Amino acid sequence: MQIIRHPKRSDWAHLAARPTLSFDEIERRVEPIMSAVKERGDAALRDFTREFDCVAEPHFLTSDEEFSEAERRLPDDLKAAIRLAASNIERFHQAQLEAPERIETQPGVVCWRKSVPIQRVGLYIPGGTAPLFSTILMLGVPSNIAKVPHRILCTPPQPDNSVHPAILFAANLVGIRQVLKIGGAQAIAALTFGTETIQKVDKIFGPGNQYVTAAKQLAQRSGIAIDMPAGPSEVAVLADASCRAAFVAADLLSQAEHGADSQVVFITTSEASIQEVLAELERQTAVLPRSDIAQKALANSRTVLFASMDEAVDFANEYAAEHLIIASDEADVLAERIVNAGSIFLGHYSPEAVGDYASGTNHTLPTNGYARSYSGVSVDSFVKKITFQRLTPEGIASLGTAVEILAEAEGLQAHRNAVTVRKLEIAHGSRR
Repeated sequence: MQIIRHPKRSDWAHLAARPTLSFDEIERRVEPIMSAVKERGDAALRDFTREFDCVAEPHFLTSDEEFSEAERRLPDDLKAAIRLAASNIERFHQAQLEAPERIETQPGVVCWRKSVPIQRVGLYIPGGTAPLFSTILMLGVPSNIAKVPHRILCTPPQPDNSVHPAILFAANLVGIRQVLKIGGAQAIAALTFGTETIQKVDKIFGPGNQYVTAAKQLAQRSGIAIDMPAGPSEVAVLADASCRAAFVAADLLSQAEHGADSQVVFITTSEASIQEVLAELERQTAVLPRSDIAQKALANSRTVLFASMDEAVDFANEYAAEHLIIASDEADVLAERIVNAGSIFLGHYSPEAVGDYASGTNHTLPTNGYARSYSGVSVDSFVKKITFQRLTPEGIASLGTAVEILAEAEGLQAHRNAVTVRKLEIAHGSRR
């Protein structure tokens, strides 16, 4: 890791910047895939599945037998762990539901807001070297709570046209039976435009590689909403001299092993901790199965030393991490000063990994500094908020004059008239 000691504030923006990815070339490769699926539908999907996933005879829809076989194949302890994670995620997200509250803004004028589920959503789940079945829980559970009526899950097939059994078990657990064996940009295209067998959706969720990310950006241009701007996974650890070096190193590596483009940042006020953490990183990396990936990520990551915790907190807010671990005896106090982060992990015994899997919070979070303005996925991500208002004759009589004045001032006579005709009827006591 690169070590930066006592940087000037003028350098903070540069230090907080993520490695820039240019999507221009990637989009040039993805656009023909999107266009082909739009024009040729299922035939294009079969061609791309043969080409990219090496499946000789693609068929997309997962059968009932495959769901049953997945449950038989999965170890009991893993099934129990998935059920426990789903239970905690449901308990946390269930509390996010809001009952409509009717507000009388003045006599005869009542307004309220209601959550209405998005009707069709597409969930993309990577299925390569690390099949992210945990993400199915993070998207499936809140979409269940929001009562989304139509959910389609796409995931890349293996060369034998199979899907990892944990993906099918988790999908079935959250009530998703339409699991399609389609990966990459072609899956996003199918969800965006629809094909003979796949209905287009209103919003697309889920992580993916740079091609999936570019495809989601192109989907937005075609009028399909996405969960949030995506980027490589990241963690920042904010620490003082009370941190445990072994814990900090393990937390940094838990993100570094995601991918070579992941970024980890160690923000500290303790020079001694830097040396201890670097030694632990070397020791722990050596025994990781994905050590090559982790080492590449660490090469693009940094440690930043500050003279005071005030500066360190300010830099953490500048960085706006997807995941922020506060490794300090004073974690609760420091957390009150954090305004930019996707999810915060407090104290020495709250590793980011628990949020990835089973504490209950959602792990689909804003990356690349978007935590300054975006929230992570929640039940709200799967609903639209529609406002309502009902006025009685008393309400239109009392509020109407103000509306007439406002409309007149903006030069919108028809707006004024819409109120005036009602006031006249009320004044005359008759209905025309």
